Amino acid sequence: MSWLTRLLKKKSVPTVSNAPVFFTNTASGKKEVFSSQRAGKVSMYSCGPTVYSKQHIGNLKAPLFADLVARVLASAGYRVHRVINITDVGHLVGDGDEGEDKMDKGARREGKSAREIAERYASLFLDDLHTLNVDISTITFPRATEYIKEQIEMIKTLEAKGVTYRTSDGIYFDVSRFPDYGRLGGVADLMRKEAALAGLSSRIGENKEKKHPADFALWKFSTKDGNRLQEWGSPWGAGFPGWHIECSAMAKSLLGTTLDIHTGGMDHIPVHHNNEIAQSEVVNERPLARFWMHEAFVTMQEEKISKSLGNDIYLSDIIERGYHPLSLRYFFLQAHYRSPISFTWEALTASNEALHRLWKLVSEAKLAAKGRTQSTDESRKMVALLRDDLATPAALALLWECIKDEDLDPAEVWGVIAAAEPVLGLSLLNPPVSAPRTLTGTDIPQEIQELLTKRELARQAREFAAADELRIHIENRGYHVEDSASGAIVTRRPG
Repeated sequence: MSWLTRLLKKKSVPTVSNAPVFFTNTASGKKEVFSSQRAGKVSMYSCGPTVYSKQHIGNLKAPLFADLVARVLASAGYRVHRVINITDVGHLVGDGDEGEDKMDKGARREGKSAREIAERYASLFLDDLHTLNVDISTITFPRATEYIKEQIEMIKTLEAKGVTYRTSDGIYFDVSRFPDYGRLGGVADLMRKEAALAGLSSRIGENKEKKHPADFALWKFSTKDGNRLQEWGSPWGAGFPGWHIECSAMAKSLLGTTLDIHTGGMDHIPVHHNNEIAQSEVVNERPLARFWMHEAFVTMQEEKISKSLGNDIYLSDIIERGYHPLSLRYFFLQAHYRSPISFTWEALTASNEALHRLWKLVSEAKLAAKGRTQSTDESRKMVALLRDDLATPAALALLWECIKDEDLDPAEVWGVIAAAEPVLGLSLLNPPVSAPRTLTGTDIPQEIQELLTKRELARQAREFAAADELRIHIENRGYHVEDSASGAIVTRRPG
C-alpha cells in the first residue's frame, strides 16, 4: 500500500472508535445492539463452578468467555459489576433432582468436610483464573451456603404465590404454573414435541411424585439416615436448597431484580437457566435478564470434555508439560465463543508457538514504536471487530496482519496492539518475554542435542510424523525449533 493510498484512505474512512457493542442474545436468537439499564453501568451474572473437584479446561472456558464480555464492555467505557457464583451445596450428580450431592460426594471421597473441600477447590479455581489473566479482584464470588436465608425467603414467596407443591423428598416448582416456561432457547417447543411423541408420563423418570418431568426441586429434605454433611432448618423441615435457586437468590441480592447480562454454557440453557427464569420472574415479576449469552463446549474427539467421560485435562497438566498457561487463552480465542472448539495437544502446541512468536514480534514493535501510539483505520477496525459479538478469530487475524505489515509505521502497529490487548488479555502491552537468543554448541543440553539429532535423521528419511513428535518433545522441555536453509535454529522457549 503506497503512502498516498494510505493517506487518502485515512481521510475517507470515518472513525469507528465509538462503534456500538453487539452481542448475540439467546433470548431472541439474534445479534442485538447492547445497551445497559443504567448509563455507563452493567450488571453481569455468570454461572460458576461446583467446587467438589478441580475445574478442567472445559469448565474454564466459561469464565474466560465471561471475561471477554466484561473486557469489551470495559473498553467501551462501561463500569461492569460482576458476580460469579461458587456452588458449594445442592448440585446433585447428573444435574437433576436425584442422586448424591456433588459436595457430599467430593467430601467423602477425600475424607474431609464439605467446607474444606469447597475452600480447597474454590481456591484452585481462582488461582486458575488469575493464571489465565482474569482480574479476579473485580469480581464478587459468593458461596451458595452464604445465602441460605435468601434462598429460603425466595422459596417462601414462590409458595405464597401458589407455584410449588410438596413431595416426600422436597418442595418442587410446578412449571405448569409459569406459562412461559422453556422460552429460552426454544426449549418449550422441544418439550411439546417430545411429549407428543413419547407421552409425558414416560419422561417423569425415577420421581413418580413429580407432576411434570420439568418440575424442579427448590428444597430437598434430608434423608432419614442422617448421612448428609450439610443441612439447614427451614419451614419445610431440615434439608438443603436445590441447585437452581441459589443463582436466583444471589443474583437478586447482589445485582438486583433484572440483570443486564447473564452468561453461562450452552448446556445451561435447557434446564438450569430456564429454571432460573421461572422462579426469579414469579418472585420479582420482572425479566431476570435483558441479555442471555452462552458459550459453546470444548470437545475432544467429538466428545464434550467432562469428568464423567474421563477425558478431562487441567490447566496444571498444561503447565507441567511446559506450555505457557496463556496458550490456552490464545487457543480459545481462535474460535468464536458460540462455536465448539476441539482440543488436541497438537492444537495447543500450535497455539503455544503462535503466542510466543507473537510476543517476540510485539516486543520488537514496542522497541520500534519508542512509546508512540497512533490511531489508524486498522486500530479502529480492531475495536469494531471485538465489539461485533466478540469476533476474536478475525481480531487475531487482523493483529497478525498488522504486525507483519511493513508499510505500517511502528506507532501505527503499536496502536493496533493497544486496541487489541484490553479485550484479548494476552499480555501484549508488556510481553512477558523478549526476543529469544539463538542457542549453539554447549548452550544446548545433551538431552536436547540427542533429540535434535534424531529429529534431523527422521526428516532426512522423510519420516515427518516422527520428526513432528520429536519436535513436540523438544518444545515440551522448553526449547523452540525452527528449520532454516542452514539447519535447525534452536532457541530457549520464553516463559
